[in-house]
Amino acid sequence: MEANFFKQIAKMDLQSKVTLTIAKATEDKIVVSILVQNDGCGDKAKYIIPPLNLKGTAEELDAEFFSHIKKPIESASGLMSNMEAFMKQMEEAKKQSAMEKEKADKAKKEKDVKIKKYNDAMAKAEALEKEGKFKEAWTALPKASEYPDHAETIGQKQNLYQSHFAGDLFASPQNQNEEPLAEVNV
Repeated sequence: MEANFFKQIAKMDLQSKVTLTIAKATEDKIVVSILVQNDGCGDKAKYIIPPLNLKGTAEELDAEFFSHIKKPIESASGLMSNMEAFMKQMEEAKKQSAMEKEKADKAKKEKDVKIKKYNDAMAKAEALEKEGKFKEAWTALPKASEYPDHAETIGQKQNLYQSHFAGDLFASPQNQNEEPLAEVNV
């Protein structure tokens, strides 16, 4: 006698473990309980999937067993596989979300530090300006290349400070009180 039970199982699309329990219900009836389990699935919803129960004579089960179980078993197995894939994607999404939030927080902190550094440098330069220390004030200014959004303001301050400590070669002399030298006749 050749049985094709395992050939039929091999043809099914299963990604889960299938547990069969076979018991005699009456003298001529058999009960087959089929439970689909997937240990890799982390979703607890898998536990509410009930076993598939079939009851019939040996002849009925031989003739129609696989036609009755194929679709529900494959569906339950596929559902558990999808639940596991879903759970993995959810975990990945949580990680990505946490990573993105961390990146955004880090970028915000860096921006805040940069703004504070700019404000501190400008305050120091202005304090030195009030003391009349224009060279030191010019040196204390932040670099325009590091703060392109403030490059115009920085440039204006640099020009202002520079005008106080570096004379303009082409400007007229400020002291016009000097008398020209008298001509000497020899």
